[in-house]
Amino acid sequence: MANFDVNKIRNVAVIAHGGAGKTSLTEAMLFNSGSIDRLGRIEEGNTTTDCEPEEISRKITITSAFGFCSWDGHRINLIDTPGFINFVEDTRGSLKAVDGAVVIVSALSGVKAETEKVWKYACEYEIPRIVFINKMDKESANFPGALDELAQSFGTEGVPLQIPIGSGETFSGIINLINMKAYQFSGGKAAESDIPPDMLSEAQGYRKKLVEKIAESEDALLEKYLEGGELMQEEIIRGIKEGSLSRRFIPVVCGSATKNMGIPQLMDAIILCLPSPHDLVRIFPIKGKNPKDSKDAQRKPDEKEPFSAYVFKTIADPYAGKLSVFRVYSGALKADSTVLNATTGAKERIGQIFYLLGKKQVPASSLGPGEIGVVSKLKETNTGDTLSDEAHPIVFEKVKFAEPIISYAIAPKSKGDEEKVSTGIHRMLEEDPTIKFHRDEETKEMILSGMGQVHLEVALERLKRKFGVEVVMKTPKIPYRETIKASSDAQGRYKKQSGGRGQYGDCRIKIEPMPRGKGFEFVDNIVGGAIPRQYIPAVEKGIVDAMHEGIIAGYPMVDVRVTLYDGSYHTVDSSEMAFKIAGSLGIKKAVENAKPILLEPVMKVEITTPDEALGAVIGDLNSKRGKVQGVESQARNQKITALVPMSEMLTYANQLHSLTSGRGLYSMEFSHYEEMPSHQAQKIIADKAAQKKEKAEEK
Repeated sequence: MANFDVNKIRNVAVIAHGGAGKTSLTEAMLFNSGSIDRLGRIEEGNTTTDCEPEEISRKITITSAFGFCSWDGHRINLIDTPGFINFVEDTRGSLKAVDGAVVIVSALSGVKAETEKVWKYACEYEIPRIVFINKMDKESANFPGALDELAQSFGTEGVPLQIPIGSGETFSGIINLINMKAYQFSGGKAAESDIPPDMLSEAQGYRKKLVEKIAESEDALLEKYLEGGELMQEEIIRGIKEGSLSRRFIPVVCGSATKNMGIPQLMDAIILCLPSPHDLVRIFPIKGKNPKDSKDAQRKPDEKEPFSAYVFKTIADPYAGKLSVFRVYSGALKADSTVLNATTGAKERIGQIFYLLGKKQVPASSLGPGEIGVVSKLKETNTGDTLSDEAHPIVFEKVKFAEPIISYAIAPKSKGDEEKVSTGIHRMLEEDPTIKFHRDEETKEMILSGMGQVHLEVALERLKRKFGVEVVMKTPKIPYRETIKASSDAQGRYKKQSGGRGQYGDCRIKIEPMPRGKGFEFVDNIVGGAIPRQYIPAVEKGIVDAMHEGIIAGYPMVDVRVTLYDGSYHTVDSSEMAFKIAGSLGIKKAVENAKPILLEPVMKVEITTPDEALGAVIGDLNSKRGKVQGVESQARNQKITALVPMSEMLTYANQLHSLTSGRGLYSMEFSHYEEMPSHQAQKIIADKAAQKKEKAEEK
């Protein structure tokens, strides 16, 4: 038997920008429901969901965390998500597993860029939402201002179900517009009373807007309303639920998470406005693919259906092993059973299964449709995989995470720890799909990429804490390229006599530039046997090796055509090695007279900035040798497309944060190579020469 009636389950993510109060709100909901017996505080580092040491020290949510509670006969599964820009991709992954979201909007700062970003993620999954206007107890709290921002930022009207009584120090309660009653807060409790006379007119105005919005949703209700009839309470409640599920409007409630004011009323709104798994499937069927024939497949949130679940998060625990967090979509998962990983085709043995309440694991014998749980030590299962009944496989679509935007080279502090670094990071890649790691064959560096500098710093703190290895982080080398701008001829001649058989190779080559991106071309124009056929590949190899190692600054040379047109050989002393060296000498001489230049990688950058910071951001891009390609208006933001040299973008995340007061976002991808300004190229060439000299002296 399933543990909960699927109609009584609410899977809810709490989303917003960093600092909006997501963790405090989650903590307050867990406390009011009795899931925890003490209200933790972020300042004290003792909240249920911010339980990682890196979160406690920084006082921000870094990774999605889980809790559950019972409220009014319903099960609410809560996911406290990150809002700091470096970590919001984790929020995207968690939104895949929920049916609704509580979006926090600050009564002080309104809607921020990160809130708009996570709102778009919720739109991708078409998740119904309610808005909680938080921090009504703070000085300068502005409920009407925050309400106005909703429509401007999200393009959907916010319809209050509640309005605050007072604000700042005078915030003392709320008025429920559904039953037209006031609730005064005292000591964490809310006492019901009549609406204060001085607020009755305001409450009636908001109530009228709510009823009008509900009436507009149904012809029969609209006709009744226009004819002067009052809507019944049941009709209003049904209209609020239908309007929320269809996302025609955003239900809005308010309160203070840290003061525990308005939280029970928010939880009532979650039950009313957000869907059960059964509600949502009426609008959006549970769809996937049958891996056997790639045909479409569907499931229903019913215990009698074949089992299916989606693994949406992985936690790397050095003691418990790998923890896989999953959402059951159909059927039931029982402890001590075997299931199919339909994504990989591997069978997985399920041991114990648990619910998560922060760090605490609560054992469960089985999990039914709509439930969220965790299982440990799955060998072949990673984030994005589908678990299913072996006889009825189905694969759900994976979340597509954004590509990393910043990279650093890393090296172990202790020599010989390279293997430990690699092993630890690969374990962390299971936990965080937005981290990328590779060894650059060109620069021989270990490169760690992520969504921002703080993201990578946190990853390395975890590497030290969980796997006992420390690394240093440094700016990675830029993959410059060398090329030429003119044609040139040269002779490469290698002759060595040291008693006995000598070495002799002689070639004449012509080099010329090719269009950007064409790479390398070798042309064999030898006629009359000036160089025997068996030695020509050796000449080419010598040229290719020299170009790969770089000729003017140690970077690979590209976009060059080399024509071998003449040479000579010795019947005894010539060899493949001699001609390989001759080819290398020839290309080096030819490049000297062919106007060699350095090419630098240029990135295509897309930046979203608030209107007021547009000038500062464009000015900064110009100072970085950027070329703005276009500016496009987006609500209260501007989207800038520009081409900027990679060398100027290595620490851009921090600079954009400063320029836009934390509201700017950007992404970038490689575009092309182009010629580097001469004065900057000369500096790089000189630095390389100095490094080469230093290494030679060390030897």
